[in-house]
Amino acid sequence: MESAASTGELKTEAVKARSENPSNKIADKISDHALIAATCAGDEAAFEEIVNRYRNQITNFIFRMLNDYEEAVDLAQETFVRVFQARDRYTDDYAFSTYIYRIATNLAISELRKRKRRRLISLNGFFQIDDGSQTEFQPPDKKPLQDAILADAQIQAVVSKAIATLPEKYRAPLILRDVEGKTYDEISNILATNEGTIKSRISRGRNLLREKLRNYF
Repeated sequence: MESAASTGELKTEAVKARSENPSNKIADKISDHALIAATCAGDEAAFEEIVNRYRNQITNFIFRMLNDYEEAVDLAQETFVRVFQARDRYTDDYAFSTYIYRIATNLAISELRKRKRRRLISLNGFFQIDDGSQTEFQPPDKKPLQDAILADAQIQAVVSKAIATLPEKYRAPLILRDVEGKTYDEISNILATNEGTIKSRISRGRNLLREKLRNYF
């Protein structure tokens, strides 16, 4: 973390940027690292800017992981709570985006595992053989659907549901790469997994997704 002197300078920079901005917002040019340093110095508006920058990204990412918007909103909020609580332990070894996506990913995966455990002890578990895999997404039939019939929103819903059936080890890297546009290096740092494994899982995830959607497209 920055020294006390430099942290004070960062806070001053943030305050100055807000005063010069008609909308009273921190200027976009201030880096994420500087905003966290200003947050540590007691500048609440600096953390508010962090939330504004990443709220939609993190919420959408978690929604893709869970296919549950209400839970995504709750876990996005928890993500920012954890960032704030750990602000004094934050280091700039990686981009802040990598740091916050790692927290969000861990929360989403934790929720997926809780759901899996709940399914295992549900009433259905006494009557069905559970092989530990995700429930497969089943298209309604093999009859092709014309583009004019299937609206964009419906297509997105179908794809989201199909993604939500992928095993978590394929789901997370696939979403980070193909939806969030992260580089392989960024994904490797977010998931703490080597790039070779990341590339392999993304390839496998894409193949599984194509198989699930083959009767739609």
